[in-house]
Amino acid sequence: MTLFSRLRQRPVRAFIPMLLVGGLLAGCASNSTVTSAEIYDPREEANREVHELNLAIDKVIFRPVSNGYGTFVPENGRLIVSNFADHLSLPADIVNNVLQGDLKGAGSNSFRLVFNTLFGFGGIVDPSSAVHVPRRKTDFGETFHVWGVNEGAYVELPLLGPSTERDTVGTILDFTLDPVSVLLPNPEKYIGTAANVADRLGDRYDLRTTIDSVLYESADSYAQARSLYLQNRRFELGVEVQDDDLDPFADPFGG
Repeated sequence: MTLFSRLRQRPVRAFIPMLLVGGLLAGCASNSTVTSAEIYDPREEANREVHELNLAIDKVIFRPVSNGYGTFVPENGRLIVSNFADHLSLPADIVNNVLQGDLKGAGSNSFRLVFNTLFGFGGIVDPSSAVHVPRRKTDFGETFHVWGVNEGAYVELPLLGPSTERDTVGTILDFTLDPVSVLLPNPEKYIGTAANVADRLGDRYDLRTTIDSVLYESADSYAQARSLYLQNRRFELGVEVQDDDLDPFADPFGG
């Protein structure tokens, strides 16, 4: 099984787990339309500097914290946290489903929200999957894609990791317009953020071998992470990706 196949089974939006809410506001006005095999990275030098910062933060903070979380919290406990984080993100998914004109996805996610709240102890259990109602996970970045906004340049964000101009703006909206954060009072509004952080730590632990291989064992971890992110994200959005496009194991120096 290839590394990309594993990431397809469990999509990862960023190799560096989220700890702090923040991001770099970047415009989506680029006229560059990319295909599945193209990489548009005009600010590579600055991105590489951010990548080195993220590597240092991961090595000192995220990797040891995620290893501790995965070691001391049993798998069933991590699953409860993951279920709860997913449950709290359903209102945002529904908003984006509607904005995308995906009424089937909105209906499926609405059912999951009600059903798992009533019969899943507030979302810590996922009975909806048992009755074959899948989650239609989405975000504002995908909404912009559906609306025809171009991907724009590749961006590596502090703490958040790989992104694009379009997805960067989408991420900011995901945080600021999340219905759970907007509607709940303090301090309850931060429950979703805390659950999401813990879930990302769990993802970092579960994929630690793969992530460590990319970040610390490859000849050029920046090029590897960029290729894997773009290929996985374009696959999520339904952009045709050939097996030989953006090969994460290709020599980044062209040798």
